[in-house]
Amino acid sequence: MTEMSAESYWMATSKAKTYPALSEQAEADVAVVGGGIAGIATAWELARTGRSVLLLEADRLAAGVTGYTTGRLSAAHPWIYAQLRDGYGMETARLYARSQQEAVEHVIATAERLGIDADIERRPSHVYVEQPERVQDLRVEVEAAQQAGLAASFVTGTDLPYEVAGALRVEDQVQFHPRRYLLALVEELSRTGGRVHEHTRVIEMDQGRPTRLVTDTGATVRANQVVIATLFPALGWELLGSRLTPLRELVIATPISEDSDPGGMYITREENTRSVRTAPYRDGQRLLLITGESFPPGTTDVAARRQHLIEWTRRHFQVNDIAYWWAAQDLDTADKIPYVGRISDNVYVATGYARSGMSHGIMTGRLLKGLICGQEPPWADVYAPGRRHFTQEIGPISKTLWSKTRRAAADHARAMATSADDIPRGSGAVVRHHGRLRAVYKGDDGTAHWLSPYCSHFRCLVSFNHTERVWECPCHGCRYAPDGSVLQGPATASLHPETPAPGTPRQG
Repeated sequence: MTEMSAESYWMATSKAKTYPALSEQAEADVAVVGGGIAGIATAWELARTGRSVLLLEADRLAAGVTGYTTGRLSAAHPWIYAQLRDGYGMETARLYARSQQEAVEHVIATAERLGIDADIERRPSHVYVEQPERVQDLRVEVEAAQQAGLAASFVTGTDLPYEVAGALRVEDQVQFHPRRYLLALVEELSRTGGRVHEHTRVIEMDQGRPTRLVTDTGATVRANQVVIATLFPALGWELLGSRLTPLRELVIATPISEDSDPGGMYITREENTRSVRTAPYRDGQRLLLITGESFPPGTTDVAARRQHLIEWTRRHFQVNDIAYWWAAQDLDTADKIPYVGRISDNVYVATGYARSGMSHGIMTGRLLKGLICGQEPPWADVYAPGRRHFTQEIGPISKTLWSKTRRAAADHARAMATSADDIPRGSGAVVRHHGRLRAVYKGDDGTAHWLSPYCSHFRCLVSFNHTERVWECPCHGCRYAPDGSVLQGPATASLHPETPAPGTPRQG
């Protein structure tokens, strides 16, 4: 049995150019903060209008959340259309469906026009159920999707190697290599005059006319318009903080024969989510990608969840070796619709893609281009950050706040019962040491690294993910390296180093 590669297949099979950190003061018509699918799509769309565009990424382009997706581009989102029709009206459902299907077609047209090789394949997309008692609800969802304008049908037979009770099927959706597609857009953006900077984290925003951005490189940016596209908004997040819930999902990938290809994309919310698709691989094989096991950041049993997903895959697809595994992060919104649009006179936000980030990210670029250029799309109000759907949101918001409160109490109790001496090498924990909570990571050589246990974003208590060796904040999804440096925002500052009490051993 071969050893799994702990990296994303998309990251392992795409070569990216490097772009310099911003080292001097800059001005632009539009500054886009965040180099994932939403930020790249938005910057590219705006540059095509002749505006000067500056794209800023804290790490590497398309190497954060976007580099760890499943590359499923579809308007057939799970369990959304009946909710939209019944909760907000048929017109909202139609506009949502239109915006998503146009995003699918936009990628096809753009790739053809620019000659992008991104393994684009047209495949049917399915939302399925295995439990017979859920079939009637699925039929209602199919009817709502049809009324919204999607070419949806109800089927009972699929090419999956296991039985389903029913599935919503939409033809001619897309699976692709998201990173190759987006890196090609960045190259086109750079060739046509857009300025691109990696390793440039925006740490402060002073709203005005123009808006002033301060970066961790010491440079500042002045821009007439600013787009914040950083998963959880790194700046201006207060409006949306309680309405966003972070979650992570695991992805495993394994080679299969072409004869075993299930021939489409499949997703269910049963069994804590299962998403199935394939991608072109090598030697006449396909790469089977399975996603599932949703969990909040800071969960400590990631290894067990990964093993459960592997066993499920082996049982259903008769495979042995797992070639790749990785974890993806996303945000759910209280009403299951992303927040994309203006949050102040000249600041825009894109967030809350609810595990359908590919079509939402492409939609975002087109929506924000329209808003900034004064050509508002008809579906802009569907995604407006300032919307209020109180009857739909109050339950999820209350549940999220209660969950965070219980989690904080449990984390404090667990820390009180843990000693730094008990931490194995290559792992970490929050401990109570001399009356204070500390985050302690013990390196492979036994060296102990002492840090503040409080997230620099909102001072929630972090937890250590032993499988991925990162500190994680359950409140807003911030992630830190073992030494406390920021890996993923909205935090813009590292976990503060702590000095252990006199006489505390630094090795163990």
